Amino acid sequence: MPGAVVTVGVMAAAAALTVGLASVSAAAVFGQRLAGAADAAALAAADAASGAVTGVPCERADEVAAASGVAVAVCDLDGLIATVTVSGRFGALTATAQARAGPAS
Repeated sequence: MPGAVVTVGVMAAAAALTVGLASVSAAAVFGQRLAGAADAAALAAADAASGAVTGVPCERADEVAAASGVAVAVCDLDGLIATVTVSGRFGALTATAQARAGPAS
């Protein structure tokens, strides 16, 4: 009987470790997805600011972010340089990512 108790304990620990690692992996994937959405939104805003595409820069950033399933929290233009912060929900948490785009200096 002592062997059965140890086996159940080892299996429970392995299951808990697996669930924990899966949660951390999902959070890492979400963070990368959020960073990609911020990059794309900043590029869209910078393109609109430079005249490469038509439209209002921050509205373009909103459209691109919405297509990725996130929302623009902050959109700031300094000349042709766009700084965009996006936010999204991961479970009960809100995560943010920021990106800058513009012409090379």
